[in-house]
Amino acid sequence: MKVFCGRANPTTGSVEWLEEDEHYDYHQEIARSSYADMLHDKDRVFKPMADAAVKIVEKNGFSDKIKIINKHSTEVTIGPDGDMPCRANILITELFDTELIGEGALPSYEHAHRHLVQKNCEAVPHRATVYAQLVESRRMWSWNKLFPIRVQTSLGEQVIVPPLELERCPGAPSVYDIQLNQVSPTDFTVLSNVLPMFSVDFSKQVSSSTASHSRQFEPLASGQAQVVLSWWDIEMDPEGKIKCTMAPFWAHSDPEELQWRDHWMQCVYFLPEEEPVVQGSALCLVAHHDDYCVWYSLQRTSPEKDGRAHPARPVCDCQAHLLWNRPRFGEINDQNRTDQYVQALRTVLKPDSVCLCISDGSLLSILAHHLGAEQVFTIENSAASHRLMKKIFKANHLEDKINIIEKRPELLTPADLEGKKVSLLLGEPFFTTSLLPWHNLYFWYVRTAVDRHLAPGAVVMPQAASLHMMVVEFRDLWRIRSPCGDCEGFNVHIMDDMIKHALDFRESKEAEPHPLWEYPCRSRSEPQQILTFDFRQPVPLQPVCAEGAIELKRPGRSHGAVLWMEYHLTPDSTVSTGLLKPAEDKGYCCWNPHCKQAVYFFNTTLDPRVPPGGPQTITYTVEFHPHTGDVTVDFTLSDALDRGC
Repeated sequence: MKVFCGRANPTTGSVEWLEEDEHYDYHQEIARSSYADMLHDKDRVFKPMADAAVKIVEKNGFSDKIKIINKHSTEVTIGPDGDMPCRANILITELFDTELIGEGALPSYEHAHRHLVQKNCEAVPHRATVYAQLVESRRMWSWNKLFPIRVQTSLGEQVIVPPLELERCPGAPSVYDIQLNQVSPTDFTVLSNVLPMFSVDFSKQVSSSTASHSRQFEPLASGQAQVVLSWWDIEMDPEGKIKCTMAPFWAHSDPEELQWRDHWMQCVYFLPEEEPVVQGSALCLVAHHDDYCVWYSLQRTSPEKDGRAHPARPVCDCQAHLLWNRPRFGEINDQNRTDQYVQALRTVLKPDSVCLCISDGSLLSILAHHLGAEQVFTIENSAASHRLMKKIFKANHLEDKINIIEKRPELLTPADLEGKKVSLLLGEPFFTTSLLPWHNLYFWYVRTAVDRHLAPGAVVMPQAASLHMMVVEFRDLWRIRSPCGDCEGFNVHIMDDMIKHALDFRESKEAEPHPLWEYPCRSRSEPQQILTFDFRQPVPLQPVCAEGAIELKRPGRSHGAVLWMEYHLTPDSTVSTGLLKPAEDKGYCCWNPHCKQAVYFFNTTLDPRVPPGGPQTITYTVEFHPHTGDVTVDFTLSDALDRGC
């Protein structure tokens, strides 16, 4: 049976209705769940999916000892006719996320102790402890605040300053979870020792009420307190002999035995505002939490002593944290990137230029104004971007210099442009709805929609884009697609087969977005341009296709292909969203830290027994579908690798 599924297309900007298999959502969820990654984590407590659990229990001969209850724990009933005949005396759970409590662990434990388990029960895991470390980091702080941006013009240096409201905003309430082990120690200065902030004993009654926990410390160095790095560990047994820790390598008891994980990482929290600290002068770091979130504050005295109320969970009131995610903040704050756009703009701007900027919450319009454009318009078709840009223009006294148009580009009228024709169409391109690299081709569709408003000979910047690809061997990321086989003596091939079957469905075979600066890999091939898009012309009516072969030049395993976009601002200036420089001799890659790249995993290398070497070439067919805005890639591999994507 087929069903119609609505899908917002991030490339074309339209909503499409597609015919899908009735189990479409089910297969997509399974295929991208990374359950096997969890089972490869040898320290982790194992809780399989309910649908596969019954078959796995039966296959392993435990049907008479294990009963699967396919319900949320809050719906489980106790009694002669209930799901369980009596309260349990052992509570075994895995309810944790990177933040520990973000999946509702506290209310779930609270309910279990009240309704499902005996008073003196034992819990596995037994206890969890949350740790924190205060640091100063310009790089990480740039993920949360807008820095002053310097623009060299013919009239001297101009500085784009952030609105005061943005500087004072506490930011988004959600944690930023990253692979902290991939952040260089040179990117932050440690201001405190690792502090145990609070613990939860799961064998006793747990409360989900809002609470605060303070730890006094003496700063190890003077500096600006900006960021709190946080992680947790769990003790499986009451004696704490069996422990599982999420600590980064510099805080790990045995860095050589560090377990790679993607389901649990480390947390980056931003203080509401940066505060100066002095080495040796005592302070209190305070961890606050409600039933789902954790946040931090820095105080001069303990909140327990001064009787201060719990500060509210931080909520963005400046609009910027609603519009820009953390990588986008970092991208805008990248002065080298800004300088590259300035240099490109200088080559295309004229004193009589009428500019139209099309990107979500972009500062290109300010750059164009400062560099001497006669008139600048910017389209901001969301209420959030419209409000934010108004604040930024006002803070820089540009509210009467740059015209904001709040409407969809295809609805643009000559009156919106004051009867003028656009001589320079600008884009980064960046759009908040984009996930995969080619989703930002929405700029091309907008360029096509506003074609009638362009003057003869109008310049489009970027003038073109190209799609690039490289075959890689991942150090660890391959584990999220690797089958388990056996887990602690338990045969879980049924789950492996279920995931493999789900991967055969169309949506599950599409590329996955990953920020590869967090996931080290080695190139097995040279990067290769596989498709080009000419923004100087409207979107074509017919598909754009190409085929070719990639030669594998370095030994290793071919786990997948990485794709990214490069935007050609002018013939002499290109911005890459992927590889920033040629790979090193051994193949190690340097990726753009502000962008996610697209990864196609090859199915066969899911089996870690595949020997090194593999095929000498991988052939591909790539196609851009103008109607849907999709890019599809098909690979043909030798016998050593079967068909990917």
